[in-house]
Amino acid sequence: MSTGSTLRLFIAIELPEPIIRALAEVQEQLRNRVPQGIVRWTRPTGIHLTLKFLGETPSHRKAAIETGIAKAVSGIGPFTLTAEGAGCFPNTRKPRVVWVGMGGEMDALSTLQKAVEREIAPLGFPTESRPFKPHLTLGRVNRRASREDAAIVGQAVADLRLGEIGRFVVAGISLMRSRLRPDGAIYTQLSYVPLER
Repeated sequence: MSTGSTLRLFIAIELPEPIIRALAEVQEQLRNRVPQGIVRWTRPTGIHLTLKFLGETPSHRKAAIETGIAKAVSGIGPFTLTAEGAGCFPNTRKPRVVWVGMGGEMDALSTLQKAVEREIAPLGFPTESRPFKPHLTLGRVNRRASREDAAIVGQAVADLRLGEIGRFVVAGISLMRSRLRPDGAIYTQLSYVPLER
């Protein structure tokens, strides 16, 4: 990699196949209830739990970031999360992002996310000022959607009453690359750091 190139990076927990399938089923339920073209649905295989978005990063910083991730996971063992519930940001009345929520060992998730922030911040990635709201993005409401169409999306999400759709063990975290394309982002795992057993 040349020192002049940049990579669009983020740190995330990748999801196992059964969770991806369950999320695809939720998307399908919603897709059948909202007008076509109102929501840009995330490719199910591209859904992940973001711990820290880094953005455009000089490629030569990759090794330092990987070292930071390794330090962050030190002393943190595997833990279990559940994918459960659905909602919208900022809310179901004015939906911009449609998501499935997280449950399970949330204290362990919070500890891991804070450790990532602590180790990555000195590398020039300021700590996020907004509180961490773990979620799995199903889709984004088109900015040109009418208020009425957006309301239909919010109502469809509110009507779902989604319980737990699956559980999985978090055994490691990944440094991911995002390539933006007209038909949606393509994500590639650059490295994987296992949690300590």
